Amino acid sequence: MRYVLDLGERPSAAISGSEARFPVRRIFCVARNYAEHAREMGHDPNREPPFFFAKPADALVENGCDVPYPPRTQNLHYEVELVVALAKGGRNLSVEEAEGLIYGYAVGNDLTRRDLQAEAKKQGRPWDTAKGFDHSAPLSAIHRTDEVGHIRRGAIWLKVNGETRQQGDVADMIWSVPEVIAELSTLFELQAGDLIFTGTPAGVGPVVPGDVIECGIDGLDVLRHRIA
Repeated sequence: MRYVLDLGERPSAAISGSEARFPVRRIFCVARNYAEHAREMGHDPNREPPFFFAKPADALVENGCDVPYPPRTQNLHYEVELVVALAKGGRNLSVEEAEGLIYGYAVGNDLTRRDLQAEAKKQGRPWDTAKGFDHSAPLSAIHRTDEVGHIRRGAIWLKVNGETRQQGDVADMIWSVPEVIAELSTLFELQAGDLIFTGTPAGVGPVVPGDVIECGIDGLDVLRHRIA
């Protein structure tokens, strides 16, 4: 018997001011890239190099869409992040070369099943089930660098039902965006279409069905979604 698989269209993200879409290849994420968040998670931010994990490309959620509360968790957390979209790739890149790969920037929410993550840490296991579940990567439209330049500083914040829960500045990153890209390129051959979630400031916490989440970074669209 022969089977024909319909794999559908490649996941993609909206591009601000354009009907075109940004085809997404991989989603990489950086853990503990803001000092205060590293401390609230029980780690020393002054000694740890970047730690990476991944989400599947089809975990993306369009801005304004509901996010279903995921199964097998009682502790779903938000994490607002600056997201970098790559127009080019490479491996073993220098910090100086890295910034030239960037197509644009967006606002993302790295949704996390915190109880599953805590159990994985305790058992020394990967974070896949905690981070890479369905609908775990809400994303705003991508703003091109020729529109917003390179984002090196600016307020980053998150509200739940209108109440501010996270507040920081992109300049507070332990590892800058070019440093993150350069380090990541020593582990993977980066390619056009890759997205990188660059870490979250302090203040992460739980949400429940019915909560409305708003995330923002200076110069980019506000990301809004409801937990369904």
